[in-house]
Amino acid sequence: MDIKFNKNEDSNKLLVSELKRKLATVHLGGGKKKIDKHHEKGKLTARERIEYLLDSMESFLEVGAFTADGMYEEWGGCPSAGVVTGIGYVSGRQCVVVANDATVKAGAWFPMTAKKNLRAQEIAIENKLPIIYLVDSAGVFLPMQDEVFPDKEHFGRQFRNNARMSSEGIIQIAAIMGSCVAGGAYLPIMSDEAMIVDKTGSIFLAGSYLVKAAIGEDVDNETLGGASTHCEISGVTDNKYPGDKECLDAIKRIFDRIGDNDKAGFNRVKPQPPKEDPSRIYGLFPNDRNTPYNMLDIIRCLVDDSEFEEYKEEYGKTIITGYGRIDGWSVGIVANQRTVVKAKKGNGSNEMQMGGVIYSDSADKAARFIMNCNQRKIPLVFLHDVNGFMVGSRSEHGGIIKDGAKMVNAVSNSVVPKFSIVLGSSYGAGNYAMCGKAYDPRLIYAWPNAQIAVMSGKSAAKTLLQIKVSAMKAKGKEISEEDQQKMLDEIKASYDAKLSPYYAASQLWVDGVIDPLDTRKVISTGIEAANNAPIEKSMNVGVIQT
Repeated sequence: MDIKFNKNEDSNKLLVSELKRKLATVHLGGGKKKIDKHHEKGKLTARERIEYLLDSMESFLEVGAFTADGMYEEWGGCPSAGVVTGIGYVSGRQCVVVANDATVKAGAWFPMTAKKNLRAQEIAIENKLPIIYLVDSAGVFLPMQDEVFPDKEHFGRQFRNNARMSSEGIIQIAAIMGSCVAGGAYLPIMSDEAMIVDKTGSIFLAGSYLVKAAIGEDVDNETLGGASTHCEISGVTDNKYPGDKECLDAIKRIFDRIGDNDKAGFNRVKPQPPKEDPSRIYGLFPNDRNTPYNMLDIIRCLVDDSEFEEYKEEYGKTIITGYGRIDGWSVGIVANQRTVVKAKKGNGSNEMQMGGVIYSDSADKAARFIMNCNQRKIPLVFLHDVNGFMVGSRSEHGGIIKDGAKMVNAVSNSVVPKFSIVLGSSYGAGNYAMCGKAYDPRLIYAWPNAQIAVMSGKSAAKTLLQIKVSAMKAKGKEISEEDQQKMLDEIKASYDAKLSPYYAASQLWVDGVIDPLDTRKVISTGIEAANNAPIEKSMNVGVIQT
């Protein structure tokens, strides 16, 4: 192996090691002391509940592990936004699980908690998957109530989603395993079945202190809203259980009896591992985003038997399109090519095209391929490493905006499920064309090397510096080259911090950061989920100029 491969391998393995370290910290939630206190109450933690409930943690795909990473530090932080969400299997049935983490601020809802809960519900709705709520929450985090409570994408939206899912026949099971207060009380009661753990579970619109303050009544929380009250008197909950495990066992029994869904019918054959060792990705994928590499080498490490059939191989070479299988599922792949390529011009001569840039012919090819996959009911996989669309007078005169619009239109109107993996760069309109978060991918994950932004840190810093220097000169101030360099370094450092995939994950622009070797699992899990939701309309691309 050459030295470049070895350097790439070392760099990528270090990034994966850092990813695992960060995940281990996140998985501790509020920390060991809080976990110990939780256990003293006879309760399992959110992650322990999920592990006990699921058939296997190996097949669990966590969504939003790094949500709120580095946020709310003035309140001591909020790891994973105080809630664990993901896709797993209960009694052989694929489902979405949402578990409040009461070791983090008693499971209180921060702004990003609401966003993450809504993301979990969105996954259930899109894929018609049953959803399980393991409720243990103190309700809205009051110091930030104005950012959690009243808006369209805030706390109350989940109850609207409860009602919509019920009307669509999506199964919702709720287990009250700790506190469930105020508006949060509606979530389990709007579910199909609500169960409660005796002595530790409680549900009420207002706790005993608030009841005393509001109407002067003295009553303890257990009498007000404990398991016996709601199972024997109010009828709010359906059954009570002596402990967490017994309650989770009851959920397993429910799922063991559920009938199957109609299927979308995506094509699947017996899975085959790639012939190319997937771990070669570490050596093939460069840490330096200016270093060219062949995306086809990466694709062959991801697809079954390393077999990939290209579509329009000799045309629009800065985007690769073609067919393969991932874990047996038939997929159409749209990927950015990072090598410098030769492309034929209209007069038959060749021109050199930069890798990672979308040209007019590439956009046209991708749009046509996306429409073909829709026609054949083949899920789409987008592999991002894109600097954006080609700029300059030649491209503008050639109609790059028009051709880019074709691709964006095709992505927007695609009705087959779409899955995005951000390998490296995902800049500007390239992010849109390659099915960034705004274009409804069923799942979107990033590799540790990923960057999502309007443009690279280097380009952005130079642009921002020019604006700043011009403003200073307009005020009659002169600035030395040394000071300009210092300002450039400061601007770039600030901008680069927000390029990190962990920043994107903290904002839920991506569903998580993954080891590249988990890419096949993400895509396969996503397609299996999507297969539960039959496609009910055909693709209509609307107005596209030719």
